[in-house]
Amino acid sequence: MKIYCVNLSEYIPFTGGETLASVVDRIGGRLGFAPVCARVNNKDEGLSFPLYAPKQVEFMPVGSPSGQRCYVRSLCMVLYRAVETVAPGSRLEICNAVSGGYYVRITGGDADRDGLAARVSDEMHRIISADMPIERKEKPTAEVIEMFRAQGLNAKVALLESLHELYTIYYRLDGLADTTLSPLVPRTGMLGAFSFIPYEEGYLLLGCRPDAPAEAAPMRPQPKLFRAFTAYQEFNRIIGISNAGSLNSAVARGDSGMMINVAEALHTKHIREIAQAITDRHNAGGAKVVLIAGPSSSGKTTFTKRLAVELLTNLLRPVMISLDDYFVDRHLTPRDESGDYDYESLFSLDLELFNEHLCALIRGEEVELPVYNFEKGAREYRGHRISLPDDAVLLIEGIHGLNPELTGHVPDEMKYRVYVSALSTISIDDHNWVSTTDNRLLRRIIRDYKYRGTSALSTIRRWPSVRRGEEKWIFPYQENADSIFNSSFIFELGVMRDEAERVLRTVPRDVPEYAQAHRLRHFLGYFASVSSRLIPPTSLMREFLGGSSFKY
Repeated sequence: MKIYCVNLSEYIPFTGGETLASVVDRIGGRLGFAPVCARVNNKDEGLSFPLYAPKQVEFMPVGSPSGQRCYVRSLCMVLYRAVETVAPGSRLEICNAVSGGYYVRITGGDADRDGLAARVSDEMHRIISADMPIERKEKPTAEVIEMFRAQGLNAKVALLESLHELYTIYYRLDGLADTTLSPLVPRTGMLGAFSFIPYEEGYLLLGCRPDAPAEAAPMRPQPKLFRAFTAYQEFNRIIGISNAGSLNSAVARGDSGMMINVAEALHTKHIREIAQAITDRHNAGGAKVVLIAGPSSSGKTTFTKRLAVELLTNLLRPVMISLDDYFVDRHLTPRDESGDYDYESLFSLDLELFNEHLCALIRGEEVELPVYNFEKGAREYRGHRISLPDDAVLLIEGIHGLNPELTGHVPDEMKYRVYVSALSTISIDDHNWVSTTDNRLLRRIIRDYKYRGTSALSTIRRWPSVRRGEEKWIFPYQENADSIFNSSFIFELGVMRDEAERVLRTVPRDVPEYAQAHRLRHFLGYFASVSSRLIPPTSLMREFLGGSSFKY
């Protein structure tokens, strides 16, 4: 029997029951890299995957998205084993991605954080050097529940009890069991660079650099983003819903309506606070321009509309300008590395004209706004003139809002910057966080399918390009924000589940994008369905689900 190796474009023989790791031992030198996982028939699998029939196999390097997930989740397994060794009886929580790594809390352990971080790091290095096996297992869920109960993993117990699955897959390292959202490496010796350091009130686990796997990823301080995460985590603690198990229990009890109402009220509270901060600065002579930025599917448009409502209640008149109307003529648009027009580049905008108009409006002058004709790829003028009265503020939504170069000629005191993103604070369990990127991708898949005529396949195929644009043009500037608005909801994955699964099933099995669709469907399976009928018409979620009272 043979597998078809995509990397080598050839068939490789194998014996029944042979693992992918064994195949790598035979052909690894020809791959040109050390794989950490693989795609088998367009599904992510670990290298411990056994072969019993012909398959299409693509081996994945650590720098690929699949490879990064495998590497980081495997490091988390090693971290769990290390914490249990050096701080037995403590509780490990891997909370969320921030500052280039993953924020970790260890409660019930040594109060000396520097000392504990050093001992945990040393133990992780020892485990990796020992090249211990990480075994993939599958048992009846009832047995797995009791195993996790004995290990004190109560959040996992609650989750598994809510799912009612007959069998559960788990991994075992040196006598310790855990579940994970992606395949793991078969041996700890396949892991290399990482760092584990004190950070804020807890710790930060940093994996390797995707472009240089022999080096640990650098820490990038993000104190404002960190505070946005922790503010919601405290809210989750108070209402008693912080992970998928507790969420599913609330749904089963019939508490979905109350959960949604409280979460929506929290959004309203934060939007109102931001509106008041803008109003106070405006009344003091500043904040004539409000810049609203954020990555794809963060809910910027609905946030801007709701912010406008709150500003009106504060007796300020919001005036909106579209950055799209300041695109340069198409033939002047920068090109990306593929030679295509790069509309996400800051320099696809006429910065000089944009700043000239902003400064004129701040001085109280009238300007004629351009209108961009997308069919012709050229800017036009149609007599649309505006001015900015004393009681008005400009609201400008766009991905470049926090980039200083966008408004380089506008005095800082005249600007108020808001960063909007879906910073998911609910987790699967103590050791498995919800990726903010996955949350936004699911929003976009649903919205584009329902309202833009775009298939899930096309959205997934374009997503890597979107992410590259975000890494270049948005994320480096997020700490410039005066306020950060977390647009996520604790209930939204449950609300999106049925719709997203239906759309994701349209992705064909014979395309590489099926791996992403399959992974997202598996991920959604951890959340109980929540009826979208309970979502109010002003909710930010309506931007993606439909039924909003706002016009888009």
